[in-house]
Amino acid sequence: MTIAVLTRFSRLYAGRCLTRNSAHNIPWVGRHTSQTAGILSLSTKVLSRHVSGTPSSASTAPTTWVDRLPPKIRPYLNLIRIDKPIGTLLVFYPCAWSITMASYALEAPLTTPLAYLGLFGLGAVVMRGAGCTINDMWDKNLDKAVERTQSRPLAKGVISQRQALVFLAGQLSVGLGVLLQLNWYSILLGASSMSLVTVYPLMKRITYWPQVVLGLTFNWGALLGWSAVAGAVDWSVCLPLYAGGVCWTLVYDTIYAHQDKTDDVNAGIYSTALLFGEQTRPILGALSASSISFIGLAGVLNAHGVPFYLGLGLGAAQLARVLWRTDLESRPSCWQGFVGCGWSGFWIWTGALADYALLIPGLT
Repeated sequence: MTIAVLTRFSRLYAGRCLTRNSAHNIPWVGRHTSQTAGILSLSTKVLSRHVSGTPSSASTAPTTWVDRLPPKIRPYLNLIRIDKPIGTLLVFYPCAWSITMASYALEAPLTTPLAYLGLFGLGAVVMRGAGCTINDMWDKNLDKAVERTQSRPLAKGVISQRQALVFLAGQLSVGLGVLLQLNWYSILLGASSMSLVTVYPLMKRITYWPQVVLGLTFNWGALLGWSAVAGAVDWSVCLPLYAGGVCWTLVYDTIYAHQDKTDDVNAGIYSTALLFGEQTRPILGALSASSISFIGLAGVLNAHGVPFYLGLGLGAAQLARVLWRTDLESRPSCWQGFVGCGWSGFWIWTGALADYALLIPGLT
């Protein structure tokens, strides 16, 4: 009905204006009114297309590789953020540090770290996805109030809570399958982390420190990786490594939280971004220094050599670069800073790998 009224109005407007202008012989006004009528006519066509549900080419253009996949599986892949691998890497790097450092300490053959890095890589993909599913099931209503998360499948209603629960059961089954490849000490240690995975989404509702709980969760691999290789955790090395990872998480997730700080206030969501406020940069500088110091202490206690500390130095330089360049008032800049923090974890792992490689005959 609206379309019909607009169409009729545009035609009547054009006819009356042209008749009136031709009677007064005012050509430029005639051109102006013709153009106006044309604009009205075009507007009705656009509105008609929108109302009828015919998508424009811009709205259907793929934005990620996930959008090129069959429609039925897209919501589930978007649910686990499969197109944003940085989350998986942030889970994987503490595992990789620990596996590599344990292999160095035990002078394990090359097949040992390769096997466990493969298992933990798969586990990181699966459990990061499961964590996203749990988070979005908790945050379905909160996500509707935050601009950046309104398009998530559960918030949009593309997936129901029941469908998400069934999908989560499948993810956890695969994760359990990976965990069962480890020794019993590691199986029990890995299973104990599920309490942290489950309660993390609740923390943002009750404390300004949800990033601490996320750090305890994301860096569990710093303990589990060592126990997988060695049969038990060497707490003297792994505790400072774990603490360094938690401080590292506080840095990158505070930067991440700055993306949504305005919406978070309105939605009643707490974060260290809101807690630190204008003091975010110096506080994150102190946390970065703490992270590098704790990981360095773990290296000393594990008797690492120069390559390890070169990698650690590159990781420290990367964190300093991120803190210097990130504009905490810009969402794109915060995202780049968040991703940039991941590179610091990569450089730390590279240093540990280089140190381990020196032990392997034929690689040096």
